[in-house]
Amino acid sequence: MSRDTTEVRGSVPALPTTMRALVQSAYGGTEALRLTTAPVPRPGPKQVLVRVEAASPDSGTVHLMTGRPRLLRLFLGLTRPRQPIPGLAFAGRVVAVGAAVESCAVGDAVAGSAPGAFAEYVVASPAKLARIPDGVSMTDASALPISAVTALQALRDAARVRDGQRVLVIGAGGGVGSYLVQLAVAMGARVTGVASTAKAAHVRALGAERVIDYRVQPGPEGWGRFDIVVDTADGRGLSVLRRLLEPTGALVIVGADHVGGPLLDGVDRQLRALLLNPWVRHRLAASVQRETGADVDVVLEHLAEGRITAAVEQVVPLDGAIEAIGRLQRREVSGKIVIGLG
Repeated sequence: MSRDTTEVRGSVPALPTTMRALVQSAYGGTEALRLTTAPVPRPGPKQVLVRVEAASPDSGTVHLMTGRPRLLRLFLGLTRPRQPIPGLAFAGRVVAVGAAVESCAVGDAVAGSAPGAFAEYVVASPAKLARIPDGVSMTDASALPISAVTALQALRDAARVRDGQRVLVIGAGGGVGSYLVQLAVAMGARVTGVASTAKAAHVRALGAERVIDYRVQPGPEGWGRFDIVVDTADGRGLSVLRRLLEPTGALVIVGADHVGGPLLDGVDRQLRALLLNPWVRHRLAASVQRETGADVDVVLEHLAEGRITAAVEQVVPLDGAIEAIGRLQRREVSGKIVIGLG
């Protein structure tokens, strides 16, 4: 296949007409996914086309695959996804740019998010991309745009972490949790992580001072008191989590795993936190990731400077993506999985 990357503004240069892609034809488990051939997308005037070298699934991948919370289907497609190719976070090289794009050029190494990332090519908005610093691999860069940015926004914007604070991260061994631990430490916090026995060593290696095994100490009695609690959809009630807080502490709910009814799942806890916040002494917040290239740039800089690691447990080829997503759905992954396409 020819992969001519000569820039032609306003049109697409000579590129393959088809590509390998993971495709989803219905909502469900991994049985709804299949590896097949799809048309190479074409960028609009304000978009770029990127040759994907690595992509990374996250908990959002599972939500989009299952169509839960079902409320999401109002936006994604009622009976099946309107975007048949799953995936958001990726890293790769720009191979074509639209006529109105000035911030990206052909050949740029970029990381960011765009629908349809689990394929050899993806169309993206430059506003959701950041250039990859020298010395950062495509594999590591692809692991950051969703999970690390979610963690950054939860700590910086929702929790407002300050130096010296005690932070509890529930779900510290997962994708977002791994970055919550590292970024909180980088902000000067003292971090305690809640994780399974299998993930305890991983969480300690990320910088947590203490790791609580939730199977040994299902608690949270005895966990202690904290200035900030960040829960990555553990499912406990808000009143239970508030008992972990100091009088002026903050509770941040991140994500919406399957802990409630099928319509809202964990989103109901986020909504209840926002509704309850004006009436209690603690600060209750919900953090929903906003896809911005500026924040991708921030976490890439943290990575390049050695303040965080990409926390990649496994790299699999596109042929192994379905099995990897199954592991993610079963919460067997410590940190991140990356799909290599380069």
